[in-house]
Amino acid sequence: MSASTERKNRQAAREAGTDKKTIARQEAEKKAAKSKRRWTIGSILVAVLLVVILMLNSGLLYTHTTAAVVGSRSYSPAELSYYYVNQYSSFLSQYGSYASFFGLDTSKGIAGLADQECPMAGEGQSWRDYFLDQALASMRQVTALNEYAKANGVALDESDLAEIDDNLALALESAKANGFSNLNRFFAAQYGTGVNEKTVRSLLCDSALASKALAQYQDSLSFSEEQRETYYSSLEGSSDFFDYGYCYVAAETVPAEGEEQDAPNEQTLLEARMTAEAIEMAYKDGYDIEDPAERLGAAVEAEFETASPTLLTRASGSNLGDLREWLCDSTRQPGDVSVIASGDGLGYYVAVFIARDDNHYPTVSVRHILIKAEAGEDGTYSDEAKQAALDRINEIKAEFDSGDKSEESFAALAEKYSEDGGSNTNGGLYENIYKGEMVQEFNDFCFAPHQKGDVAVVYGESSGYAGYHLVYFVGEGELYSNVIADSALASEAVSELITEQSGTVEPALRRWAKLVK
Repeated sequence: MSASTERKNRQAAREAGTDKKTIARQEAEKKAAKSKRRWTIGSILVAVLLVVILMLNSGLLYTHTTAAVVGSRSYSPAELSYYYVNQYSSFLSQYGSYASFFGLDTSKGIAGLADQECPMAGEGQSWRDYFLDQALASMRQVTALNEYAKANGVALDESDLAEIDDNLALALESAKANGFSNLNRFFAAQYGTGVNEKTVRSLLCDSALASKALAQYQDSLSFSEEQRETYYSSLEGSSDFFDYGYCYVAAETVPAEGEEQDAPNEQTLLEARMTAEAIEMAYKDGYDIEDPAERLGAAVEAEFETASPTLLTRASGSNLGDLREWLCDSTRQPGDVSVIASGDGLGYYVAVFIARDDNHYPTVSVRHILIKAEAGEDGTYSDEAKQAALDRINEIKAEFDSGDKSEESFAALAEKYSEDGGSNTNGGLYENIYKGEMVQEFNDFCFAPHQKGDVAVVYGESSGYAGYHLVYFVGEGELYSNVIADSALASEAVSELITEQSGTVEPALRRWAKLVK
């Protein structure tokens, strides 16, 4: 190749960028650019990592990301943690040391939930999954009821907010008593990173609004007499109270072929039935004894000397055992007697019906002033202490008698003097009292014949106090059967509302739920 041709080729290569020097320069530039890109990407990754670390340390990821969505409402990891920990705490509060029977090991606390399979959840689900599901269910209900409240003009007022602030003030006292300087640190330790006073207050407001909406809805409910009676009748006596007596005649047990335990046979069962029928006949023949309980006792003594009858008063209709069907028969009359086979086939009852209270009596309302006797060091009440309480209640009665003797003046004295913390802020008022609700002496006063304004001094004693009540009879109220029906029907209506409203929102976890531990 001639020199001129070679020069032309080099010139063409330079122009095309394919000569050796150009190629070498281009390779060097590429390496430099690649190195710069790596440095830039590395710098960006470091910066992102630093931001993530800063956000984790500051709690921003826990408060400014989404861990769950319920309807149109987004919940942060901190808010989800609050519900999650509350569900766990509620479970422990309810079952305590029995949690292990459900397969929950509490020794590692809440941090160990993810490592334990939960038999109460689906296959392969952990206790963490279970409590997250429970948290979502609670969030779903609160969210739905908050939306219902807003749609129906229900809102928290100043007193509601003041109550929430009072609860937070109590929490602060508890925090300081446990070495925390403020609620932010206390709540973070209790519920997890990001949960602070602002978060808790907001969620308490949500809960209070939901409760207020339900309360207002329940207060708006009313039921007809027919609805009430239909419901009460459907209970088939389970809420009634029964006075009755019985004697149980057990059949003698004998060795049973092929069985490890002795058991009655046809002969011993027949003998037991014959004994029961003899007691029944003796009872029927004892018509000269008017009281059914005494007559049963005499019949048992005459025919079955090795036993004595059992007498029960105000036994709940839900706990009558083998005698339930017979006692609850609407045709049953005081003094009726019958022989009834035991459900286990081991003997016979001789049952006597004495009385039935179907709760169709009016409840009563009273006001009262309580002065307690001072307990001694051993917890007992001396005669002197009781007398001092009686003297004081008589002084208060004298003060009442010297005035206009009105309900209003009695209420004022109750708020001034009464030592009953359950009523001394509302004038000593108790409404819709039912039989057996109060101590015996108080109960006896309430359900004796009275006129509005009747006043009496009544002694009262329970496991928690002894003392004297000054009682003012206000009047009669609803039938207790209606009170029972109203409560149950309202509860059903509220449950239906919750179900209906909760069905309008769907809960779902999001990626940042992983921060809840």
